[in-house]
Amino acid sequence: MNSTSNDLDNQAAASAAERLLFQVKTRGPVSTAQLAQALDMTPEAARQQVHKLLASGLIAGQQEAAIGVGRPRQNWVLTEAGHRRFPDTHAQLSVQLIGAVRQLFGEAGLDRLIAQREDEARALYRRNCTGKTLGKRLEQLAAVRSDEGYMARVERAADGAWLLAEDHCPICAAARSCQGFCRSELQLFQEIVGTGATVVREQHLLAGAARCVYRVTPVE
Repeated sequence: MNSTSNDLDNQAAASAAERLLFQVKTRGPVSTAQLAQALDMTPEAARQQVHKLLASGLIAGQQEAAIGVGRPRQNWVLTEAGHRRFPDTHAQLSVQLIGAVRQLFGEAGLDRLIAQREDEARALYRRNCTGKTLGKRLEQLAAVRSDEGYMARVERAADGAWLLAEDHCPICAAARSCQGFCRSELQLFQEIVGTGATVVREQHLLAGAARCVYRVTPVE
């Protein structure tokens, strides 16, 4: 096999691994069988890619309790290294700036910074989330958030509520340094959905979840 063929094989392997990593990011915890089905791969091919990602330290196993008799199923989630494969917007600079603001201006100064960011986000969301129905506004909000890097999507829960899921946080490092950013976002979401629904954060990336998920429940 010539060098060109080797290069193409390596690119194909890398592409398969990246696709699988993206599936774990957006759908994890997820099993090897589910990955194979989602990516239209053979189970053996999926297992090979899983082993590569395991060896690279990008994913880790998570046991799911067995239902009835049988062995627990192994699911896959991203490790910290895996999460770092997805961009955290200017992470180091953000943390340094937050530390500098806190040192120079105290918590009051940091609160003013968060309030300024909140005002800018409020104007953006109000301008783009003008749908007549709750579902439409949430779809518009998810689109804006995805443009900002949050990999957001909207799903309908079995009980009729809406779920706004964000598979990535592009300001994760900043949010870890100052969780006021997360409180600010929750308040903004409530403003966008209006008084006809309540917003509750059910899963939180900073609390160890695989993603942030907000349950939006219409008020009876």
